[in-house]
Amino acid sequence: MNYAVVLTTVQGVALYGALAWKVYQLARAPWDVALRFVTLCLACAGAAYPFGIAAGHVAMTQMMAGPMVFMWAQEVFLIGLIYMLICFFLFSALDARSARRRARRQAIPLVATLLALTGVALAAPRGTAPADYPISVVSMFFLVADTYVVYGFVVAYRWTLRYAGRAGPRLARGLRLTSAGIAAMALATAILMVAVGIRWITGDPPNALTASSALVLVVGILLFIIGVSYPGVAMRIAAVPIWFDHLRAYRRMRALWSALHAAFPQDALVRVPVGPWCLALTPQGVHRRYYRRVIECRDGLVRLSPYLNNVTDEPSALAGDVLLALDAHANRVAVPPVAKPIAMPDRDGLDADVRELVQLSKALQTAT
Repeated sequence: MNYAVVLTTVQGVALYGALAWKVYQLARAPWDVALRFVTLCLACAGAAYPFGIAAGHVAMTQMMAGPMVFMWAQEVFLIGLIYMLICFFLFSALDARSARRRARRQAIPLVATLLALTGVALAAPRGTAPADYPISVVSMFFLVADTYVVYGFVVAYRWTLRYAGRAGPRLARGLRLTSAGIAAMALATAILMVAVGIRWITGDPPNALTASSALVLVVGILLFIIGVSYPGVAMRIAAVPIWFDHLRAYRRMRALWSALHAAFPQDALVRVPVGPWCLALTPQGVHRRYYRRVIECRDGLVRLSPYLNNVTDEPSALAGDVLLALDAHANRVAVPPVAKPIAMPDRDGLDADVRELVQLSKALQTAT
């Protein structure tokens, strides 16, 4: 099995999956500056990925050259990723004015590196196979790019730890994973710089250095992707039990809601056709229907309460009284329009209120 191909495939799946997730989040919160820079980081990584494949993955070992145009494009996007990463932490940890000032300052080494990298790329002989590029040109190309990458990783690492110390628990865990990935990528790049320097001087590729650098780099990239995705994914995972609780309570209130809705259809909060069932099972759809059912049940009980002769706290007895009250309402029995408290919880909070409604609904279903 070619482990390099497997690792590259896993990296690509994780990368584009994380990019799709961040694009979705940014579409819902376009005003979030920090999220914008995270998305740009992943977009740069996604843009560099196919160029790296077209160049023959030479950036992983830097012991040989691919087509210079693909090498240059890959390094430009990777350098852009580093700059966007720095900007993410600047705009997350500082006020907008200070962040913009520091971002402009950080643009100076970025532009200098891009100019130097372009100059070295243009020095490569045209019409020559990549294997025949001068070793000095290839080595200088990678060393220029790697110097900025290490510099950017060091700056980003410092800001990552600084920001993690002020963040909430979930975000702090994600930032620590991100910082570990950044540290690993910086270490891998530094090892590559040593390997490139040795090859330039001696012409003998140090295989042990390049192999260890490639492994550390892949691990660092995966840690970085997991780290930037962790807060959002962890939040969604934490919301799964709440989703199930709301879905369960929604179904258990059905008997009570059906009886009240039949008696008071004018209390329905939504009078438009319900969307497809697949949309009804989305987190937003379940929560929306849950809250709407709670409100409609309470509104129906308020309307029905004048028809109740006796209000009791015992669910089975109350269910029988509710059935009698529904019959009285259906037969248009005249009653004083005075509301009475029904199935009131003994403590504050929506959960306590829902428990009372669920108990009444179960008792009503049994009585029916």
